[in-house]
Amino acid sequence: MSRIGVKPIELSNEVEVKVDENNVVTVKGPKGMLTEQIHKDITIKQEENTIVVERPTNNKKHRSLHGLSRSLVANMVDGVVKGYEKKLQLVGVGYRANKQGDKLVLSLGFSHPVEMVDPEGVTTEVPSQTEILVKGINKQAVGNYAAKIRELRKPEPYKGKGIKYSDEVIRRKEGKTGK
Repeated sequence: MSRIGVKPIELSNEVEVKVDENNVVTVKGPKGMLTEQIHKDITIKQEENTIVVERPTNNKKHRSLHGLSRSLVANMVDGVVKGYEKKLQLVGVGYRANKQGDKLVLSLGFSHPVEMVDPEGVTTEVPSQTEILVKGINKQAVGNYAAKIRELRKPEPYKGKGIKYSDEVIRRKEGKTGK
């Protein structure tokens, strides 16, 4: 039995959920609206202020879809109420971030500054030159954009220079030793 899929999703008064006949789930809340197509075999029932996700059989495919579908709907509900946020840190001499309109301009030691335009539904903030906040209501979009920014200059294991998540721990290596 799926431990995640069985849990009901609690809804607050400010969230409105609608499921149509094609299993398209629409969630509206104070921060915005999200829609997601859930697999046709999974059943989504709304009972007063909870949502229950059920599967038709116990085969492997339905078991894996059960937990996934429940997590997707729960993330949508959390996103429209609280939103999601990823915090990135720039570590290294001369590594900086600036915000120009909807563009994120990064100086990462290349011969040119790197400009990235915020995707739809995701915003970036630069509280200081070495911090970037990626915010949005869609958990997947926030995570993907934060990963794209980090991919530009991954942290290296010797000095720890690069772009890292604020809660990430970089395993350090010892440098060469001279004899």
